[in-house]
Amino acid sequence: MEINSIHMNEPENNELTVEEIIEQKLRDAETPGYEVEFDPDEAERIAFHENALSNDDARESAADL
Repeated sequence: MEINSIHMNEPENNELTVEEIIEQKLRDAETPGYEVEFDPDEAERIAFHENALSNDDARESAADL
């Protein structure tokens, strides 16, 4: 018996966008014990970017107290 799956949300050419690939990998990463690999470009797109105060800015903000 042959089972055909129908993917309603996939583009007709079956090519996923980078965003769709990253979303799938992030969902896969939630599976305990499953290791997901991200290439450097994918990692850069989802990386947390440092936005903390610098030491000088922190000292200046404390001076107002």
